[in-house]
Amino acid sequence: MELPVIGQMPAESAGGGCSASSCGSSGEQLSHLPDAIRAKVQDHPCYSEDAHHYFARMHVAVAPACNIQCHYCNRKYDCSNESRPGVVSELLTPDQAVLKTKAVAAAIPQMSVLGIAGPGDPLANPQRTFETFRRLSAEAPDIKLCVSTNGLALPESVEELARHNIDHVTITINCLDPEIGARIYPWIFWQNKRVFGVEAARILIEQQQKGLEMLTARGILVKVNSVMIPGINDQHLKEVSRVVKAKGAFLHNVMPLIAEAEHGTFYGLTGQRGPTADELQDLQDACAGDMNMMRHCRQCRADAVGLLGEDRGEEFTLDKIAAMDIDYDKAMQVRAEVRAGITAELNARRAEREQAAAPVLRTDLRPIRIAVASSGQGLVNQHFGHAREFLVYEASSAGVRFLAPRKTDLYCAGDDTCGDGESVLDRTIAALSDCEVVLCSKIGFEPWGRLEEAGIMPNGEHAMEQIEAACAAVYDELAASGVLAVAGGKNDRAA
Repeated sequence: MELPVIGQMPAESAGGGCSASSCGSSGEQLSHLPDAIRAKVQDHPCYSEDAHHYFARMHVAVAPACNIQCHYCNRKYDCSNESRPGVVSELLTPDQAVLKTKAVAAAIPQMSVLGIAGPGDPLANPQRTFETFRRLSAEAPDIKLCVSTNGLALPESVEELARHNIDHVTITINCLDPEIGARIYPWIFWQNKRVFGVEAARILIEQQQKGLEMLTARGILVKVNSVMIPGINDQHLKEVSRVVKAKGAFLHNVMPLIAEAEHGTFYGLTGQRGPTADELQDLQDACAGDMNMMRHCRQCRADAVGLLGEDRGEEFTLDKIAAMDIDYDKAMQVRAEVRAGITAELNARRAEREQAAAPVLRTDLRPIRIAVASSGQGLVNQHFGHAREFLVYEASSAGVRFLAPRKTDLYCAGDDTCGDGESVLDRTIAALSDCEVVLCSKIGFEPWGRLEEAGIMPNGEHAMEQIEAACAAVYDELAASGVLAVAGGKNDRAA
């Protein structure tokens, strides 16, 4: 079995702008937490920004039914071409889910989390969901178990969740106002009947808030997901963030609406737009005063496998699992060794962050956005042409902070002469238009020139360095060159 390569920690940047890890939500999310809570989240890729570079997750699709309808959702049960919530290639029975989980755990030793998130609602399928959890608690005890729910059936399920040692729950809460809710949810199925409009939204909101209070009272960590829908709930989500924090939620994940018409959702077919990258960041920043914000969400499929930002599900279809010869006892030993190594490295990195000197704030320098091609482990370690997404960071004299992932098409399938390379490159450059630098391990001649023409500086000089250190070094270099004067620049809005 091939083990993942864990990168060595480089020295911090020595420039005058900021230290590589002096700021950012990864440190803020964990440093203030009690030890007991920190232990629960430090290797959870969805709850810890640090951990998502190293630890993998998987979702098992055992929950086909849903008890509400959302205008942004269209479930698909046999689809390998879309990457969004509600989409799966195979529906699984609990037995199949356990078999698949053990196979993935053996093949991907850094897989730390198993979640049930659909394609419907897990708590609308309680027998299938809790049978899967019961089996995994006994047969894969080193894997954290999570559930993601719309919250309608949550209050009646809290005791069962606690019984199965599920200490991470995500609730999707898009509003607190039933009038707004009626524009998001056309109906719910409640007490054996369909309820519509404002009354449906009122019931759903009440159940969500009751479930949140019950979970936090039991010491179960709660992450709240919210879909940002421009013109409907975008401004209201600041109040949602304030309220769920007051009730004990640990993390708020404000996600952009996915509303492409080809997905067949109500919003997609009626022309409801999603937010721009700047609109999403502005709202996340506005909510951050009240709440730890998750900015690294990939809005995963209900059968996702691997690190956030990658999907290895095709490697673990039921027919392929049946052909695998796995020594589970040996695999569990390897898992323990690999995860211990990752945890030691993460802890060392976090300790360096906490001990780092405070940055020197400079009002004469503006921030910049830097796009990074990374295949994981927190490193600049991916060829520009092989990236399906870029990680966008903001570097300033205050430090380096992660902003968001940007999904792009695969420009190059292994060389620099792809059939549709030019149009794909156009779309990639458009997606990174607000960035001033792209960090990658390598880049071809053509994309280098096209990026420069677009005012984006390609940089392959920091290959295999830690992302934050590389971003800080680039910022220091630009600051020394005198190009970061406050006036001007692509990202002048953030100055």
